[in-house]
Amino acid sequence: MIRLFLFLFSGLLFGLQGYAQQQGPSKLVWKVNRIDLGTILQEQGVQSVAFDYTLSQGGAFAIQEVFTDCGCTTIDYSKDSIVLGQSGKVLVDFDPSSAAGFFSKLVLVRGNKGQVQDSLFIEGIAVPYPSNLERNYPVKLGDLGFRMKKVNMGDVFDNEPKVKFLEFFNYGSKPLEKKYIQVKSPDFIQVEQVQELVRPQERGLLKISYAASMRSELGAVADQIQVKWGAAEPIELSIIADLFDYFAPISKSDLEIVPQLYLAQKVVDLGQIASSAVRRQTVVLSNLGKQDLEIRKIQQNCSCLVLEYPKNVLLPGEKMDLNLIFDPIGRKGIDQRNIYIFTNDPVNPVQLLVLKSRIN
Repeated sequence: MIRLFLFLFSGLLFGLQGYAQQQGPSKLVWKVNRIDLGTILQEQGVQSVAFDYTLSQGGAFAIQEVFTDCGCTTIDYSKDSIVLGQSGKVLVDFDPSSAAGFFSKLVLVRGNKGQVQDSLFIEGIAVPYPSNLERNYPVKLGDLGFRMKKVNMGDVFDNEPKVKFLEFFNYGSKPLEKKYIQVKSPDFIQVEQVQELVRPQERGLLKISYAASMRSELGAVADQIQVKWGAAEPIELSIIADLFDYFAPISKSDLEIVPQLYLAQKVVDLGQIASSAVRRQTVVLSNLGKQDLEIRKIQQNCSCLVLEYPKNVLLPGEKMDLNLIFDPIGRKGIDQRNIYIFTNDPVNPVQLLVLKSRIN
């Protein structure tokens, strides 16, 4: 009897939950609500994207109206009503000819008499066609023109690859077909041509993907890659990046537990010094956390500065000296050296120590 009662009671609860799902306010679950189109050349024309949604709560649902904040977008969407569990689409066409540089366009979806009001976004970088090709693509490598000599990937974290689109202009007399591109690069750098064909006197895009997780390095790095099409001579590109560990957000209660690097000084001012005398200075590093602090890397970019420290791990509460040995020979005037300390401190994984001086 008791089992029968529990069975009937469970069925009643399940039915009430289902009824509440159907009778509550309508709710849509979007597959994504933000789409990054990447870099778009003006001559690539209108770009089309689709936002997919599923009705997860409420009764019959239909989109009533869709607004955009720009005349550069046109919208189409599913007009039919859907019921719980069914899906629909909002289609957006974006015309890059009216944009320049970074853009973020809003698409506002309303339905069921205001029960739903969801915001969608399309983003990217629009590149207008230049009025002066020689000025915009002055760096010539083989038959290709580029804006700069180096490709700067910027900050790259090890939790996901960083993607950048590189513009080029085909100054040559032969078309560049995607299927014939050949790339010689480290495993952590992938390169592909975006367009199927870039004709002579046309612009193209290379998609460069950098996976920091595949490279056991931190801080400023530089790499060389080679790209060629078919039997043509390869061109060499320099790729620079700043690599960082990614740390997920931590709870407030964990702030006192995690490793915590403390610098007794963040700026060391040597004052006026002679260019003939080597100067030594010590900075104390401390671990104020309750877990081991790993010194993963200490980086500086001058052979005039030597860094010495006895260990790479500080136990909770432990301290150590970081010795700075600065040789100013051949230098004169105001001098500043930046020292970057990379650790497993999730709140401040990179800290900057500055060494200043005025060299006579």
